[in-house]
Amino acid sequence: MKRILLLCSVFVLFAANVSAQKDQKEKPWTEWSEKEALKVMTDSAWAPSQTASTEAEPTGNAITATQRQNAISLPSAKETQSGETLGRKGAALSTKYHVAFLTAKPVRAAFIRLMELRRPDAPAERVAELRSFVDRDFPDYIVVSLIVEGTDQQKVKPASQYLVGANQATFKDIAYLERKDGKRVALMDYKAPGADQMGAKFVFPRTLEGKPFLDANSGEVRVYVEIGKTKLSRRFKVADMMYGGKLEH
Repeated sequence: MKRILLLCSVFVLFAANVSAQKDQKEKPWTEWSEKEALKVMTDSAWAPSQTASTEAEPTGNAITATQRQNAISLPSAKETQSGETLGRKGAALSTKYHVAFLTAKPVRAAFIRLMELRRPDAPAERVAELRSFVDRDFPDYIVVSLIVEGTDQQKVKPASQYLVGANQATFKDIAYLERKDGKRVALMDYKAPGADQMGAKFVFPRTLEGKPFLDANSGEVRVYVEIGKTKLSRRFKVADMMYGGKLEH
């Protein structure tokens, strides 16, 4: 009986999660809450995140490190300014790598929606300009964004400086997209993090051998990037990257 009840509970939670994701995909992005926008940016089919956690002793010395996929949130403006969690003795420190398909419409929508919610007094002209970014098409290339943040400044700061000082040549052969069949597209351009707060941008061609690199039958795509000794490898299920009846990537 207990096993049956446990299975029922798991089914109910799974069904509720699927329903919530479906509602979010069907809900106009202009009505997303801050929580919903953050979820698209950090824990969705287009943007799974990777967290490296370090448990610290009371003295602040690192003793262990683990990596896992996790649902996380970008820091709020208040947290960023106060730095209240940084360097706290005995607290677990973390380095978070947010990898996202920026050319996927829901990710762009989430970025813009978050900016609107955090700047409600923005002029109407500015709002219209930002929203036009959501409606753009990107027929020739795919852009993957990378944001590094967290409380472990001994790792976050060097990684951020590495991305700022890097160029396309830096990532030759160590940044690519790979399909399930092993086919890859190499990096065609790189943009260092700038004032737009969208992180570093890795630009890849949208086609391979004259055909779309990804389609509904691709199965899976892997984003691979090396930042110094850190190797980021995030896998995306293409079937889950549908939005508004279209594959977004």
